[in-house]
Amino acid sequence: MKEYQVENQADLKETNFSVVENSTDKYIETAPNVKLYVKDYGFGKPVILIHGWPLSNEMWEYQVADLVDSGFRVITYDRRGFGKSSQPWNGYNYDTLTDDLKSIIDQLELIDVTLVGFSMGGGEVVRYFSRYAGKNVSKAVLIASVTPFRLWTENNPEGNLPEKNEATATKIKNDRIGFLEGFGKTFFGVSLLNNPLSSSLLEYFKMLCSFASPRATLECAKAFSTTDFRREMATVNVPTLIIHGDEDEIVPIEVSSEKSAAKIPNNKFIVYEEAPHGLFYTHRERLNKDLITFINS
Repeated sequence: MKEYQVENQADLKETNFSVVENSTDKYIETAPNVKLYVKDYGFGKPVILIHGWPLSNEMWEYQVADLVDSGFRVITYDRRGFGKSSQPWNGYNYDTLTDDLKSIIDQLELIDVTLVGFSMGGGEVVRYFSRYAGKNVSKAVLIASVTPFRLWTENNPEGNLPEKNEATATKIKNDRIGFLEGFGKTFFGVSLLNNPLSSSLLEYFKMLCSFASPRATLECAKAFSTTDFRREMATVNVPTLIIHGDEDEIVPIEVSSEKSAAKIPNNKFIVYEEAPHGLFYTHRERLNKDLITFINS
């Protein structure tokens, strides 16, 4: 969008959004003894990218450059318990995680923000609207999001049975790194006939996941597996882009984005054919184009 493009440093003083020097990283304290690692690149309309479980901000490597080059200020951060952020024992419910997001927006003095949540991060996007009325956010994006509700109940029969969630937790407790090995393959749709990324890159993503604290890994899995966002979806009152792959085996589209699209008032729903959960890598060129087009619309 032309109004966010600046030609020189002097022009920055006259814009109505806060700016930072290019290529900067920092720690932001969001609660007593809790500091989140934040990367802040570029100039222009702010876009906050919220990572999935159990990754960290590095998952957005293949999005950041295209967004910055398109004239946006791009902020990524590590959720508490993950990556380089503090790893407290508690605080892994969606209210607290969303309070962390609010602290980042407030301390960076951001306005006219586009929130982009991947997988678990979609929950923070929705909770930000129900908890803070979407303050200073003008657009939202849900990518392979866990919303609106993942757990089986009588009125949500497509959800996961509690026993399945308990089995996953047991695997993580017994052999977290071993669990990540198989999880990563399913995450990116790796099979005998399909290898969308190199073995080295698959190992890299496993390493990123391994940096998460074991406590945060378990508690966040509990949060995204059991939190019911159904009544909150209608509070997302800004233009919203919903993207999901129809071969997602981690968060099946039928119980997630199809239902989200029916509950968010003003949305555009795009289904990526033959895309797995990790489409931010496998379908990165299409995803980046869709993000840029939507933010500029």
